[in-house]
Parts: sequence; C-alpha cells; structure tokens
Amino acid sequence: MEKIIKGKAYVLGNNIDTDQIIPAEHLVYSTSIPNELKMYGHFALSGVPIEKAGLPDGNIPFIEDENSESEFSIIIAGTNFGCGSSREHAPLSLNVAGVKAIIAESYARIFYRNSVDGGFLIPIESINKLNDKIETGDELEIDIINNQLKNITKNLFYELKPLGSVFEIVESGGLFNYARKNKMI
Repeated sequence: MEKIIKGKAYVLGNNIDTDQIIPAEHLVYSTSIPNELKMYGHFALSGVPIEKAGLPDGNIPFIEDENSESEFSIIIAGTNFGCGSSREHAPLSLNVAGVKAIIAESYARIFYRNSVDGGFLIPIESINKLNDKIETGDELEIDIINNQLKNITKNLFYELKPLGSVFEIVESGGLFNYARKNKMI
C-alpha cells in the first residue's frame, strides 16, 4: 500500500449511495473477464445526479467518453458515503476506475467494510467537512502515516482520522490476504 497517495480530487456531496456509485443496471458484467471488469470502471459514479457531479462546480464527469479509468484518483465526499444496498461492486467499480482513496466525513458501515475487506481502496475519515474547501481538479497528497491531507493546488493542510486497526488489513490488500499473512486461514 502506498504511504503517500497523490492525485486529483473529485468532490461529491452527502449521501452518495451505492446505486449512484454503480447503478444496478450495470451489475451484469463478470469481474473475472478483463474486458467486462473494465465496464465497472466505465460506469463508476454514473448514477450521480449531474447537479451533484464534481461539486461544488457541478457538471464535471467522473469518466470521460468511453474510458474505463478516471483522471480523478481521490474522492472527497460529505457524510454517509456509500449508503444504500450492500453491493460489493460499489468499491470495486471505484477501484477499477482508478480511485485509490476516498476521504469522507462518514461512511455507511457496509461500504466501509466492503472497501477494506476487499482491499479495493482506502476509506479515510476527515475530521472536518472538506467537500466545501476542496474543488474538483485540485491536486492532493494524502500522507497515510501522519494522517494528513495536503491540497497542493491551494497549499493548505487538513488533519485526517487515523485508519487504526484497519491499516494492516488495507496494507495487506484485503481481509483474506491479511488472514493468510497472519496464518489465520
């Protein structure tokens, strides 16, 4: 796992649910066939209403044209990110689209666990509201060890909550890899 994550921000609002992250109509692709797996990235965040896309500016697509990978690798969100159904495809689709980390004020528990357990991406909690301070396209740097976010574009720093015991699971690449590494299975 990268200890320093750099990338462009994609800013979202509150209550982004799993059907907005990957609409149910796109759950028809096989995750074991590479060309079909790419479709999860292509349709990532395609269910977000256009007025919420790329907040605060709006109308900024997460995925351009026919691509399956986004130019945005860090999502900044408000409260209750990943609410809705318990689909494991939600963090998977963001991972396939190139997202390395999400920083949100809070997460729906099942989305948080699916992200960690699958080793798909790093769900980090912010101490303060950030989706009104960071803009889509800002260059960011996350220091996982020191729990700090730097907005390179604006030269501002923000404190993040530590990953705690989740760190080792994420660093191992998911719950099963963690269990194998620690001889639990």
